[in-house]
Amino acid sequence: MSTLRGMLTPKDLETRVKAGDIETVVVVFTDHYGRFMGKRFDADFFLEDGLEHGTHACDYLLTVDMEMNPVAGYRFANWERGYGDFHLVPDLDTLRVASWLPKTAIVLCDLHDVATDKRVTVAPRSILRAQIERLGALGFTAQAASELEYYLFRDSYRDAARKGWRDLEPFGWYLEDYHALQGTRQEPFTAAARRHLRDSGVPVENSKGEWGLGQHELNVRYAEALVMADRHSIYKQCLKEVAESQGVSVTFMAKPAADQAGSSCHLHMSVWKKDKNVFPGTKKLGPIACSDTFRWFLGGWMAHAGEMMPFYAPTVNSYKRYQSGSWAPTRIAWSHDNRTAGFRVVGSGQSLRIECRIPGADCNVYLAFAAAIASGLDGIQNETEPPPMFTGDVYAAKELPEVPKTLRVATDSFAKSKFARAAFGADVVEHYVHFFRDEQAQYDKAVTDWERQRYFERI
Repeated sequence: MSTLRGMLTPKDLETRVKAGDIETVVVVFTDHYGRFMGKRFDADFFLEDGLEHGTHACDYLLTVDMEMNPVAGYRFANWERGYGDFHLVPDLDTLRVASWLPKTAIVLCDLHDVATDKRVTVAPRSILRAQIERLGALGFTAQAASELEYYLFRDSYRDAARKGWRDLEPFGWYLEDYHALQGTRQEPFTAAARRHLRDSGVPVENSKGEWGLGQHELNVRYAEALVMADRHSIYKQCLKEVAESQGVSVTFMAKPAADQAGSSCHLHMSVWKKDKNVFPGTKKLGPIACSDTFRWFLGGWMAHAGEMMPFYAPTVNSYKRYQSGSWAPTRIAWSHDNRTAGFRVVGSGQSLRIECRIPGADCNVYLAFAAAIASGLDGIQNETEPPPMFTGDVYAAKELPEVPKTLRVATDSFAKSKFARAAFGADVVEHYVHFFRDEQAQYDKAVTDWERQRYFERI
């Protein structure tokens, strides 16, 4: 590929700061939810100090809930330990223009322990890095893509909050899957998003209407797994902030409405060695001409899908998406170019890859990619054979194993998983079990609109 627009070296940044083109550098990392957390630097001070030394932030940021309340019970950081700092170390390979913000650059960081200078093991980017390194020890890299879907509404975020996120007006009023006219209605937003991503080092392939009212998909170019995860995170931040600037709102909820399609984040992955995809080969697996590496990676990915579900579906809402006939998978099976299967094999030759259709748009992609790589790597190491290819409607195949139906069930499976502890470490499993169980507990004590409608008068 040609040099990506918007990517910056430190020298590029210095030149643009001196010219007055950049005044602010946003220094961020992703929390458990996949949100950007960090600071805005004066660009001159970033060049003088932040470029070399990074910055610090309170370690409670890896123990907070969605409302930014510190949650008790974490070993990593707590009141007893005084909530100290961790070190944000800029990854200068991610330094780029944030085209959607005036005179702004952005850089993503790894989190390091201030005492040992080692990576914070429970940070999402650290978890993905660790799995990439394990795969690299065998001489492999993982190439990946994430297909994000989202809903766009004419209401601003502030207005949506005032309305209690009810009765929002979608951009479309009939199903718009691939529909050019409906896509035109969203084009003022989508064109701006495509342009800003392209100009911020995130190469865009295309966009299209999806199956829901006002639902859309925008696809970016695949890359090595860590680069792709960074692109994914920039993508979400960009679209939210473009929506804010236009007085509209976009949501990446997995299931924003019971009567609408859910929003997915299909993961595409292949394994490469010396700049060549090692999935194609001479072995036959159904209609697929593939290698042993392909078979075993698919086998491992599928074998551990159930116990890795919280990394693919991290919220209570995630599990509302798994409905028959909804384009979201309900059972764990693989098939060739079959959208009812949880694992869909697509492409051929150097484009041969596995598409996992389980994750929703609400996933933290660093964790989802880490789960996929760890599972596939385990398959390679143990030569795990995949089950026979399924042909037909997977929704109707009652004999196939189901995708877990709730976050509670998925978290219990993750907590008991010997594989998860071996792959990620006991500290990571303990940390995230606590995170997912707190998320469930917050929901369990909430009173919902469904309950009021059902019980207010008639109970």
